[in-house]
Amino acid sequence: MPSEPLSVSIQQTFELALGHHRAGRLREAEQLYRQVLIHQPDHVDGTLYLGILASQMRQHDAAIALFRRAILLRPGLAQAHHNLGNALRDQGKLQEAFESYRRAIGLKPDFPEPYCNLGNILLGNGQLQDAIDIFQAAIAIRPDSAEVLCNLGYALKEAGRFSDAIAACRQSIALSPFNPEAYTNLGSALQANDQIEQAIAAHQQAIALRPSYAQAHNNLGSALTDAGEFDEALVQFSKAVQLRPDLPEAHHDLALALLSHGDFERGWEEYQWRWKCRSFSTPSRIFAQPQWDGAPFRDRTLLLYAEQGLGDAIQFVRYLPMVAEQGGQIVLECPPLLGQVFQSLVQTIKADCAIVSQGDALPRFDLHCPLLSLPLIFKTMLSTIPSRQPYLFPDPQRINSWRKRLESSGRDLKVGLVWAGSPRFKRDRYRSLSLDRLAPLTDVPRVTFYSLQKGPAASQAKFPPPGMKLIDWTDEFILFNNDALIASLDLIISVDTAVAHLAGALGRPTWVLLPFAADWRWMLHRTDSPWYPTMRLFRQTTRCDWDSVVDRVAQALRLLAQNHH
Repeated sequence: MPSEPLSVSIQQTFELALGHHRAGRLREAEQLYRQVLIHQPDHVDGTLYLGILASQMRQHDAAIALFRRAILLRPGLAQAHHNLGNALRDQGKLQEAFESYRRAIGLKPDFPEPYCNLGNILLGNGQLQDAIDIFQAAIAIRPDSAEVLCNLGYALKEAGRFSDAIAACRQSIALSPFNPEAYTNLGSALQANDQIEQAIAAHQQAIALRPSYAQAHNNLGSALTDAGEFDEALVQFSKAVQLRPDLPEAHHDLALALLSHGDFERGWEEYQWRWKCRSFSTPSRIFAQPQWDGAPFRDRTLLLYAEQGLGDAIQFVRYLPMVAEQGGQIVLECPPLLGQVFQSLVQTIKADCAIVSQGDALPRFDLHCPLLSLPLIFKTMLSTIPSRQPYLFPDPQRINSWRKRLESSGRDLKVGLVWAGSPRFKRDRYRSLSLDRLAPLTDVPRVTFYSLQKGPAASQAKFPPPGMKLIDWTDEFILFNNDALIASLDLIISVDTAVAHLAGALGRPTWVLLPFAADWRWMLHRTDSPWYPTMRLFRQTTRCDWDSVVDRVAQALRLLAQNHH
């Protein structure tokens, strides 16, 4: 019968193609796969593997069409659904890829690869627990999967389960000792667990295995920053950008390092990459109108909008007078908590500026610009920081009202206290402390403290350290409606929070308690701030050592109280 030799010939051709494919001879494999399909268009494996080859050659449209054809020929083929998911993922069609992986798992529940890829999509969407569950399901199917354990370690680290993350990464390394991804994931988990020296060693091992691994260089830079090796960290961030010019996180971290070092010229430029980072705290705003480039905009309306935290908005609203000098109307969008505070600046400079709250409908505008891009537009250098003090002005009647209430403390030095920031901040455990850690301040005579603390830590004001005169009026105001009280105090002592920025913007003497690896805006090794002339910085000299910081604050407070009296 003539059909039987043809069938054997097609199968032999397919197997020969498969051999070329596995050996990396892709062109030869492609030619033979196509020969198979010319003679037998419904050859499922030929269709599937030609699709896999097209994916490898980054011919995504062709690959998707071939995988869909394979599924049409054999709907229950889990591998085809999985590979279709991969091709859709590579095209950025994540929701369609998600559904393909789900179908592959439904068809073959013991197929671990789609679990892993499904978990990665969930991880990218920030669905950490769902991703962890999927990775753990994959490990239940294949406990010796080093790749899944590596990904599980990363997900556990992101979820704050640092010890579990370290264990998963170590398991992955035991199964696959030469996988650089597992080492750098281990390093990130160790760093998050405050095992900095071990973290540095893990990232270095990743780089030793793959010297061109940009993410490992960037992660090493982050660990070196936490270790106080700021110059070497800058080298690693620069290396990461050199290796992967398209890696947003590397540009962003390089920007923060440059700004910390005072290299504003390069730092502000690199800082524009923040919008491309998946982990950036503010969603990117997409407008039909163009972004403002600093040119005069008379007869047009410019939308300025706050980004990131409340402290960032307070720090960079200082540029509003410079923007207003370019003419035209301004719409300033800010968090609702800051609207009243910022209104005082608008009234002082007599700007044609309307303030709207985030979430409210925006009026018509012609141009837009985020607040933290203004330093780049105005080519801000250390010597040209707009540091006019104050630049926020509470209502004088409210200040007088608070001053009358403060008279009950007599001639005592009147000091506002903030000891903790928002626990939602990723690195809050480094910047915040408990009120009882400030007990040494009680040894300073003739000082009355006033709680400015809001949020979960505010309840600690009910139980101050023994001997501390602490008055708590925080139930009488919402956050930032205390600007008149702050303006009435002699001194504000605060950890790195938005209240510290508000006190600085009000021109009040402000002492800021900083962790060892402080935020970029406080720069390196300085005891003053070029952003706020009335500020004094008290830095940790070793990691997590608040005791020496508080002791230095107590000594300075004693001297200030003596001079005050």
